[in-house]
Amino acid sequence: MQLPPAIKLLSKSLIGALVAVLALVFVLSRSVFYAEPGYVYHVRTILGAEHVVSDVGYQFFFFGRWNAWKRSLTVQAVTGGSDIMDYAEVENSEDSAALPPQNIMFLDQVDANAQATVRFLIPTDEVAFTRLAHEYRTPENLLRTALIPAFKETLQANASLMGAEEYYSGGRTEFNNEFENQMTNGIYVVRREEQNLAQLRRQKGTANVALGTEQEDFGDETRVSFVVNKVRDSEGQPLRKRQKFVDYGITVVDARITQMNPNQRFVERMQLKQKASADRAIAREQRIQEEEQRLLAISRGEREVAERQAKAKVEQIQATTEADTQKQLAITEAEKLQAQANIQRETAKINLEKAEIEAQTLRTLAEAEAYQKKVILQADNALAQKLDAEIQIQRIWAESFAKRAVPQYVFGANGNTPTGSDSEARMFMQMLTMDAAKRLSYDRDLKK
Repeated sequence: MQLPPAIKLLSKSLIGALVAVLALVFVLSRSVFYAEPGYVYHVRTILGAEHVVSDVGYQFFFFGRWNAWKRSLTVQAVTGGSDIMDYAEVENSEDSAALPPQNIMFLDQVDANAQATVRFLIPTDEVAFTRLAHEYRTPENLLRTALIPAFKETLQANASLMGAEEYYSGGRTEFNNEFENQMTNGIYVVRREEQNLAQLRRQKGTANVALGTEQEDFGDETRVSFVVNKVRDSEGQPLRKRQKFVDYGITVVDARITQMNPNQRFVERMQLKQKASADRAIAREQRIQEEEQRLLAISRGEREVAERQAKAKVEQIQATTEADTQKQLAITEAEKLQAQANIQRETAKINLEKAEIEAQTLRTLAEAEAYQKKVILQADNALAQKLDAEIQIQRIWAESFAKRAVPQYVFGANGNTPTGSDSEARMFMQMLTMDAAKRLSYDRDLKK
């Protein structure tokens, strides 16, 4: 059965189209790839041309070849790493090279396993990248022959600049900075030198017991030490061994030491040293505490002495003040008594003078009166006085006679009465009057 010509023509067209599509797919599969971000591609065409692709998207290379280079290659020394780099050109892989921890030797012959990370940035311009690609062909070769050896050499060279004890005694930051500096600018050219250092503490021998603590010195009081000095040029700048990868435009983005694990013997020694340091610190603190206690006791004693002295001084001042007060009071009282005595003396003096004046006056008056009486007496022979005396005598006798006690009835004979009669009383009174007159012995006559 023969097919119509139209169907035959359609079949031929479909077959031709299918062949064309298959050919196009074959050409595209051999000539187009997709450029991922973060990669640089070295592309070679069938005609011998080559170029660098750093843009993201589909790229045409026409039956050529291409390989991917990460823009940033990382070399790490971490726990669990290995020297195998099969994934160096695998896209989306996290690491370029993950090595095991690197064993390094510090200046003081202490070995340690170091973990570090260095990140390299490859050039993206066509000339430099082409030169790099021609030299190393693949990223694996670049890592294996340039970057990893530089990483290991720099790490070990950096360890030879510092001792382990210095590193663990505060030199970790300096160690990390020197590592990044040498990875970027080149490894220092150094020279190992021997130095004789003087001992700070004199060594003593204890063999002679008789010397006690005054032992004789022994030894040369020096110790040998090895130091690494940087070799410098005429201008004083340190000489360096340049990193070879710098010539191909590769730069170091980041370099750091992440972990340092020394050997067990050093760890035990450091533990003993830390214990000894802690013991010294504790002893120092105890000594400081004892010193503080001593100073506190001295201060307390001085304070108590000062308090007693202050108290005694206060008491002394108080006693002195009281004594001065008593003294002032006594002086005041004495002055008061003296003033009173002076006043009394002046008063007595005045009174004496007054009394003398009064006595003088009375004496004068008395003398005047006496003189007057004398004159009067001389004039009448004191007749007035004598008369007054006689009147007083008579008055007394009259009063006595009037008051005498006599019986109511008196019996007598011939006019004579018993004792106590009026005549008898008159006679008695006359006798007394005569006696008084005789005693007065005055003359009633006035003198001429």
